[in-house]
Amino acid sequence: MLSQLKKGVKARIKNISEIDALVRRRLLDLGITEGSEVCVKCAMPFGGPFMIESYGQCIGIRRKEASRIEVEKL
Repeated sequence: MLSQLKKGVKARIKNISEIDALVRRRLLDLGITEGSEVCVKCAMPFGGPFMIESYGQCIGIRRKEASRIEVEKL
């Protein structure tokens, strides 16, 4: 799961079908699909969002949503 990765770790997205439809649509609009490579930039403290980078853009995603995205480490 994306939420289990540490800062600086790169991964490839395997499955985004478990997340909310609106969030999935937003990720797809940003070009983040199954097979995309992402890098965890940081995890905000106190249950804050994850900052991920993909295709040169940084995106914040809630921990709840990050815990539903399946990834494989690269």
